[in-house]
Amino acid sequence: MSLHPVHMPGLSDTMQSGRLVRWLKKPGDAVHKGEALAEIESDKAIMDLEAFDDGYLAGPLAKEEADYPVGATLAWISDEADSHHGNTFTAPSKEHRPAPAETVPSSPPEVHDDSGLHHRQNASHAGPTGTPGSAPASPRARALARELGIDLGRLQPGPGGIIKSPQVIAAALRGPEPDLDAGPPWRYKLLTPMRRSIADNMTATLHTPCFHATTRLHLDALSDQARTEGQSLSLLLARALALSVARHPEFNAVWTPQGLAVRQRVDIGIAVELPGGLVTPVVRDMAQRPWKTLEKDWQRLRHLARQQRLRAEDYLGATVYLSNLGMFPSVERFQALLPLGASAILAIAAARDGQAEATLTADHRVVYGADAARFLQTLGACVKDPQALIRA
Repeated sequence: MSLHPVHMPGLSDTMQSGRLVRWLKKPGDAVHKGEALAEIESDKAIMDLEAFDDGYLAGPLAKEEADYPVGATLAWISDEADSHHGNTFTAPSKEHRPAPAETVPSSPPEVHDDSGLHHRQNASHAGPTGTPGSAPASPRARALARELGIDLGRLQPGPGGIIKSPQVIAAALRGPEPDLDAGPPWRYKLLTPMRRSIADNMTATLHTPCFHATTRLHLDALSDQARTEGQSLSLLLARALALSVARHPEFNAVWTPQGLAVRQRVDIGIAVELPGGLVTPVVRDMAQRPWKTLEKDWQRLRHLARQQRLRAEDYLGATVYLSNLGMFPSVERFQALLPLGASAILAIAAARDGQAEATLTADHRVVYGADAARFLQTLGACVKDPQALIRA
């Protein structure tokens, strides 16, 4: 009998762990190469875990609604069906089991889902070498943790479920953590992959030198257009934003250590709220494509976002972003964090007397204050003429 492990895949460059949502097959079922075995939640979407070969699914299956590091073994594929009976299938003996990679445990450590709330042990039991039950760490990571005073029990493992030196160094660079034991009793609520990705991405933006510029946009005409024609106000705003970028092409560049990378089209990311997080579906080539095709594309993206079925190409690579909180009357003004890889993000607050405050956050290495002032003037003119947005 030949057995091959089914691993938690790395579905994006930033993904360190994934959530096993549910199994679509049970032990003993015949599977074919490319067939979906399970649903996996990455940091942005739910995607199918596909079989890599023909055979039969063998247990024990990893627990549903639990998080596992990239590379962890979730199940097995066998070339025989005779010995597999339900979820009680016994893992193969060593002489039949393929040797796993050195850094990948043969069975994944159980990590409870987001609804699991855990009390932190007393700090005296959580020294720098890690806590009982924490993820394993490499010898160098343990030595660095002792030297830097880092509690390994608080760190997330890297690919393969192992804490290595990069995770320890990253924790040291983040600075000290709050002394939770000095305050009231508390408990941990574990993060979903999406929430962890959002936190990591937002932390990374702190290295971008940004400035802010605020204006008032007259949105009466745009709001009337959206209401009477049944159009998306956010999409109309994104179209105005894209046309403004096209007229100020310096906003369509991104900073790199080698120089400015000037993009050849305007792709706008539009923030969409989801339960437990947010995503930014990207509408491609917003300054050039016909309005009707943009509407169809946006409807598709919103549907996929709400189903958590966006693919990486649906939410990565925007040149400029839009965050619209105008549906919340209490929001008078806000500043949005600039995602990596973009030159600017526009934050739209609630309208009062037909006007809404709009705050532009921009990368000061790419554009300057006077650039932002001229850009906002163009944007203000665009939103006053919604018909021009549709005809463009």
